Amino acid sequence: MTESTSRPGPHEYDDSMRGAVLICLTAVLAGVVIGVVGGAFRWCLDQAERLRLDMVDWAHGLAGPNWLIPIAAAALGATLASLIVKWMPLAAGSGIQHVEAVYWGEARPPLIKLVPAKFVGGVLGIGSGLVLGREGPTVHMGAAVGAEAARRARLPAPEIRMMQTALGGAGLAVAFNAPIGGTLFTLEEVTKSFRVKTVLATLCAAATAVGVVRWMLGNRPDFLVEPMATPQLRWLWLFAVFGVLCGLLGAAYNRLVLWFLDRVGAIRRVPAPAKAAAIGALVGLAMFVYPLAVGGGDTLTEMILGGQTFVLPVVIGYLLVRFVAGPLSYSAAVPGGLFAPLLALGALWGVLFVGVVDAVWPHDLTGLQIPMALVGMAAFFGATVRAPVTAIVLVIEMTATTEAAIPMLAGTAAAVLTAYLVGSPPIYDSLRERMPPEEPIAEKT
Repeated sequence: MTESTSRPGPHEYDDSMRGAVLICLTAVLAGVVIGVVGGAFRWCLDQAERLRLDMVDWAHGLAGPNWLIPIAAAALGATLASLIVKWMPLAAGSGIQHVEAVYWGEARPPLIKLVPAKFVGGVLGIGSGLVLGREGPTVHMGAAVGAEAARRARLPAPEIRMMQTALGGAGLAVAFNAPIGGTLFTLEEVTKSFRVKTVLATLCAAATAVGVVRWMLGNRPDFLVEPMATPQLRWLWLFAVFGVLCGLLGAAYNRLVLWFLDRVGAIRRVPAPAKAAAIGALVGLAMFVYPLAVGGGDTLTEMILGGQTFVLPVVIGYLLVRFVAGPLSYSAAVPGGLFAPLLALGALWGVLFVGVVDAVWPHDLTGLQIPMALVGMAAFFGATVRAPVTAIVLVIEMTATTEAAIPMLAGTAAAVLTAYLVGSPPIYDSLRERMPPEEPIAEKT
């Protein structure tokens, strides 16, 4: 791929293989660290989700204003997460846009003290029910670990930026249990190039980190998919039409994220923790009504891919709540990403699409529900992030299934093309443009 000559960062890199062994060893050691940290982060979030669902069940069994309990819990978690961000402002939001800015020489590499802030803040915010993803904090923690490892290995400044980028990809691999997808994310979304040292560092880090996570949490895919037949090619046009709709929905989602950021950010008289508490309270109310409609969304996605059926009004309810609650939660400026909620939204959108088409044009499309959910996960991700190959590979790795690969290609291509045609920029480009200007650190080369 060609690169713009106006961006300073990557052009300083030495593409020769001098020091390649040191880079790979550094990436492996850093991969062990982010594997342990990322695995612990995932485990904490799983436990928080179980506690949250048990709390909602318990609250439903109480008399009186029982809805106040999830509201208070979510508001408290969001407030505490916001207080952590007040101490460490860089911990706010996803962090992926910061990893990209560092690679392009527009920001300083993160320091290692970011890791505890992102870890604790993410567990508090996501664990309390905010509709945010674990991948943003894990990518950012990986970048901080990579930058610190490169400093200790006395690598030059350009390779510190490269190493934080590579370990950011390893962080994504840990978050989604997808080593190839994490590597592709680094190359397709962050660097938009294939440099030998970056590829080697990312592969070494991702393989090591995911190996550690699988040793900690179990060697299985993230989602267990109900056995299904490969969709017939005569339905390929339907997947393409669905992809076009995913592109439109993804463009609308991106605009809603930015709209909430603008509106909430414009309220300057209210302290950030108070705004986070109010947003947490709204999410807590939604949690009381639709317990599975909040949080990262993995449980809901697992149920859909596992073959559980939902009546259309329930699907619509989940979809509407998550479509609004995701951007609203992100505007709270607490640690948390956008990717995982996108996967749940895409799966819900696939189920709704099949249900509506089958209702107005009865052709027994029940066998397409799970394939359409898989295509929705990849297509919606591709439309919002604009990384179609990463999206497809991530879904395939997370589900360990390739039966819907051809429909996924058609649907994701249609979604990305549609997002381009309607003028919707990639979400992380928009978020990076909103970052306050920062003078890069003058490090020794």
